[in-house]
Amino acid sequence: MAVYFTKEHEWISVEGDTARVGITDYAQGQLGDITFVELPEAGAGVTQGKSCCVVDSVKAASDVYAPVTGTVVSGNPSLEDEPELVNTDAENAGFLWSMTLADPAQLDGLMDEAAYKEYVAGL
Repeated sequence: MAVYFTKEHEWISVEGDTARVGITDYAQGQLGDITFVELPEAGAGVTQGKSCCVVDSVKAASDVYAPVTGTVVSGNPSLEDEPELVNTDAENAGFLWSMTLADPAQLDGLMDEAAYKEYVAGL
């Protein structure tokens, strides 16, 4: 399983032609306590770099952008009752949605974990 990161602080974990998407631990730390997550609908098309989800926190509402283009398989049902999972386990159980990839070559434009950590260290 390969994990990639965006400069907007999303991560995508890819296995075959499916993936899980969420916000990074850094992003959830910046947002503060997550109070609600508006997930994309199953079957919805998402476009790389376009907003497709909103995370509400005690500080602000924040758009989440699709790291790649594809189709939403499902939102994370656990977040309906426990949006705080994004705070406690942002890069695993607190994922936002699963999707299929339209163009796996788009992953080449994303950062690996080492590059992302270096990017965040410079912020």
